[in-house]
Amino acid sequence: MSPLAAAAAALAWLGRQGTGAIAAIVFIGIAVPPLGALLKPFVTAAIFVLLCIAFLRVDAAALRGYLGRPAIVLAATAWTMLVVPILIGAAGLAIGLDTRSPDLFLALMLNAVASPMMAAPAFAAVLGLDATLVLVTLVASTVLTPFTAPGFAYAFIGPALTLSPLALGLKLLAILAGSALIAVVLRRTVGPAAIERHKDEIDGFNILVIFVFVAAVMENVAARFFAAPMVMIALAALAFGVNLAVLGVTALVFARVGRERAFVLGLMASQRNMGLMLAATGGALPDLVWLYFGLCQFPIYLSPQLLKPLVRRLKPANGSAPLST
Repeated sequence: MSPLAAAAAALAWLGRQGTGAIAAIVFIGIAVPPLGALLKPFVTAAIFVLLCIAFLRVDAAALRGYLGRPAIVLAATAWTMLVVPILIGAAGLAIGLDTRSPDLFLALMLNAVASPMMAAPAFAAVLGLDATLVLVTLVASTVLTPFTAPGFAYAFIGPALTLSPLALGLKLLAILAGSALIAVVLRRTVGPAAIERHKDEIDGFNILVIFVFVAAVMENVAARFFAAPMVMIALAALAFGVNLAVLGVTALVFARVGRERAFVLGLMASQRNMGLMLAATGGALPDLVWLYFGLCQFPIYLSPQLLKPLVRRLKPANGSAPLST
């Protein structure tokens, strides 16, 4: 077997491990801090590559078909990109977090204004939920991000963010438009059939690139835990609490569209693309922001496994059909 074939086989094997491999890299990132220090300068490039891969897999024809019933998509997009950031920002201001801990407030707001993770449809599919609804809402939310994120940054964060709102918007637009353009060119060059044929290899490569981001944000987690365990436990509890609160409140708000759809929209809204915000700011953020982003990886990457029992209880009682055509 040639080295190229061996590498392809290794990537395919890694890709078949699915969410188990993604969960494992979180703990590897914690266990080997020097990797995080080594990979930290490459976070922006890694996020760009992840976006390219995600857009590469968006079937434009299928996307147009799913948009034939836009009401729930528009409502979910408005909730995710407008209402959730306002609620979190207002709550932070109400308890004085912006003055008591500006860095933590910055971390919470950057998390809130980010679009959902590009992996959200894959997580929904793993759980047997409506991945197409997540995909369409994700694309709509991502399109809005360069316009909504700077506005919320100006309104809630202000001088705590060294990058101006206009510069933030332009960088987000450049990152998203550039990755989408590259994905379109690649898709037309290699063809959808080749992309589907090499699905496992692409998944494996995707996991390796995710590891660059995860290792970077996990660099100081272990050391900080030993230095200040109670603070780290409190931050981890906050990360889990915010994740579950957004999931639960979203599911309640959309309960009328069916329990399964409401739950999957909550899952999507709770999993934010913090890497996109790191890339847009060039990683020039306080250490506490990096630390909080690292701890947020636990609820994100462990949720597909942790939520399986709840999903099994939801599905039999739900008669709603997916929005796909």
